Amino acid sequence: MARTAAALIIGNEILTGKIQETNMRELATELFELGISLERVVICRDEVDTIAADLDLLRRGHDLVFTTGGVGPTHDDVTHRAVAQAFGRRLVRSPELESMIRGALGERCTEGHLLMADLPEGAQLISSKEVRWPTVLIENVFVLPGLPKVFRLKLPGLRELLRGSEAPFISRAVYTTCDEGELAQPMARVAELHSDVSIGSYPVTDRVDYRVKLTIDGTDLVSIERAANALRAFIPSDKLVDYKE
Repeated sequence: MARTAAALIIGNEILTGKIQETNMRELATELFELGISLERVVICRDEVDTIAADLDLLRRGHDLVFTTGGVGPTHDDVTHRAVAQAFGRRLVRSPELESMIRGALGERCTEGHLLMADLPEGAQLISSKEVRWPTVLIENVFVLPGLPKVFRLKLPGLRELLRGSEAPFISRAVYTTCDEGELAQPMARVAELHSDVSIGSYPVTDRVDYRVKLTIDGTDLVSIERAANALRAFIPSDKLVDYKE
């Protein structure tokens, strides 16, 4: 059975629309390829009690949790403090991380910079060849930065650590000029008969060659192809589209 994951996006800038959130697509794609099921995403404000409460709920209900945002040096970067609170641990300074910060900044280093080295007690630092700065891990919670460029760089370095015994998810698509109303009953029938796969329907409005993309996701290619063929059998041949992304 696939491990489950959740994500906690932290930042007033997301909730006020100042910044467009893009990290979840990167995370979802990475987890999908590893066979880990991302089941829930929560967005919250930069408030210690709120972050701690949301994180506590997510970490108890999922195998893995990923936080993003709130790990910088400013007053509203409170994620480490909130994670410590969620686990009932002290916030302590990491000598390893302090040394890295001092080495990188030299004489420009301030106590404000060093606040980024204050971590929940017992946290691990996960390093990789790809990214110099480590990722903080405490039990089943990975604490990641919100800056999209750095977030993307860190994910490959976690891949081997996250890789388990699960088979990666596979996705196949069927394209049609039918609308969703025409597809509702056939989809329900196929979903009932092929419960070992997940079937989704995604209408588009900006294309002329097809109107709906149907996806079939699972871990067994034979089951996926069987369900895809069953969907095609319900769709009139003149409304099937041979489209390759």
